[in-house]
Amino acid sequence: MTNAPSTPTPTDHGQLPDWRREDLPEPLPFSFGNALRTIGPGAILLVGSIGGGEWIVGPMMTVEYGTGILWIATLGIALQAIFNLEAVRYTLYTGEPILTGVMRLNPGARLWAPFYIFIGVAQLATPAVAAGCATVLFGAFAGRMPVESDQPVLSGIGVVVILVAAGLLVSGRSIERLLERVSWGMILFIFSFLILANVLCVPWETWRRTMTGFVVVQPLPDNINLVMLGLFAATAGSGGLGNLAISNWFRDKGFAMGAHVGGIGGALAHDHQELKSVGAVFPMTDDNHRRWKTWWSYARIDQQVLWGVGCLVGMFLNVNLAVSIVPPGTEVSGISAGAFQADYLGRQFGQWLWLLTLLNGFWILFSTHMGNTDILVRTSADILWAASPKMQRHSASTLYAALLGGLTVWALIAIHLGNALQLFQVLGIVASPIMAIAAVQILRVNTRFLPPELRPPMWRRVALLGSVVVYGGISVALIRNLMSG
Repeated sequence: MTNAPSTPTPTDHGQLPDWRREDLPEPLPFSFGNALRTIGPGAILLVGSIGGGEWIVGPMMTVEYGTGILWIATLGIALQAIFNLEAVRYTLYTGEPILTGVMRLNPGARLWAPFYIFIGVAQLATPAVAAGCATVLFGAFAGRMPVESDQPVLSGIGVVVILVAAGLLVSGRSIERLLERVSWGMILFIFSFLILANVLCVPWETWRRTMTGFVVVQPLPDNINLVMLGLFAATAGSGGLGNLAISNWFRDKGFAMGAHVGGIGGALAHDHQELKSVGAVFPMTDDNHRRWKTWWSYARIDQQVLWGVGCLVGMFLNVNLAVSIVPPGTEVSGISAGAFQADYLGRQFGQWLWLLTLLNGFWILFSTHMGNTDILVRTSADILWAASPKMQRHSASTLYAALLGGLTVWALIAIHLGNALQLFQVLGIVASPIMAIAAVQILRVNTRFLPPELRPPMWRRVALLGSVVVYGGISVALIRNLMSG
């Protein structure tokens, strides 16, 4: 009697149309080899995370305030790994991204659709990381880091970066698949370089001191910049909208019930599975429950091991190298920290390592820019697609391409509005409020719409509330700081 439902399929579908009914697809048998074949969304999120917190903010904050602040990164990554998996939990059951589940909550899409589009634009529409790419490319070709008079050249390089990323995103048969393949290659290159540089250049005492900073809670410096602290806590993992977009990539990859829903492809490719407007849920039979456990195991490996451990290792390697090279207390932006590294390694081992270090920095930042662009466009397209029957008259890929075109035009203007760090601080101000608000909504979605057998255990619910406390507290501190200063 393995096909007899153990509990009735939930009938509460909230403020959007009811789900379709399908059986949960059979996953590959659980094994290490099959895990490598199945996982992948975590790789996309990982390369984006490395470009924000690990390459830019982590080295800058640690050089200025010391390794005693690194436990903030450990806490942030741990909370975000749980946050991400709880967002994915809803997608594995329904095939819908988590923000579609949020729009099922009262009062529905008329509030949550414009809210998340607005807050996503506020966080990611400024091309901060493209500006960072321009700085690194300039250094590689000019043999020096730019000064203020070089800003017109930097803006021109940033324009090229923006256009190349947009061209790649619009061309793939599956945008998720394109990003995943690019991300695996970048992970291999970036981590190989960082491990080699750390082994060659960093003394053991620095390794020990950096490791201690990640695991021992120490008081924060009295003079710490609260805006940058909030940015560090958020971008030590992904930071804001990226944590929510992970469920969109799981859907597009065909994880669990995502296989019944389809995904978003490039507008220039017409042979992908079109996205359905409503998700599908499965009855809680014994067979489906067994399949669920295997899908959930694969999701945990993707987020806890590939993404979570990857973020910690990436942060460690970048910070460890920076604090061993940059003099303590030096006031530098994250990009300048990379320049210090490139200059030091070049003087010690030759010009080829100067170029290799900057090339590593470019790949880190370019992958982050492309990922951030996809996150904003993808989540906006999915929100509009699920919320508006009028939007469903066109394909989701066409909607994605139209939004990508609009964002690209804006980015070509905004690249001239400030330097990389000025633009990047906007991300930190918005990321923490997104995390705090969305954690409450994810908890409500998973305890309202999922069958009792699939709902998060109590300790995971407490951890989500921990995200509310941590990121809500940072949000309040940021608001008070901005109002007072």
